[in-house]
Amino acid sequence: MATTTEVAVQTFEIVKEEEIAAPIGIVFETILEQMGPLNAGEAGRPMPMVLEAWPGGRWLRDLGNNSGHYWGTVQAIKAPALLEICGPLFMSWPAVSNVQYRLTEENGVTRVKFVHRAMGWMDGVPPGGGVNEGWADLMSRIRSAAEKKAAR
Repeated sequence: MATTTEVAVQTFEIVKEEEIAAPIGIVFETILEQMGPLNAGEAGRPMPMVLEAWPGGRWLRDLGNNSGHYWGTVQAIKAPALLEICGPLFMSWPAVSNVQYRLTEENGVTRVKFVHRAMGWMDGVPPGGGVNEGWADLMSRIRSAAEKKAAR
């Protein structure tokens, strides 16, 4: 027996602009660390990821024994000014995301413009539901780590 159901495609867009009191190179390096081996999940639990920082590089959660979760592919990288990733990210249903970090520096302060756009079947999740908080937590960790490095 087969069934056919029509579902609507949902979209969301999250845009954040942050100023971080650290040079652009330090901020870019910190983004790669915090999205990669120093990544954390809910309640700050370690959730290390692999981020291959080159065009076509993978962003994934490696659980060992050929197990894990593919999050995306580096679509564009121009250190230290741009990191762009496309893929399903955390969504385990038909969906695609584009995540961009664009960095500029002025007087030792780095401005980070972050954009996450997604579309697909979101399985009843409200647009952006909970995602905004996750990105806010990541940005907070990036700011804190980058400013600590810059203060050394």
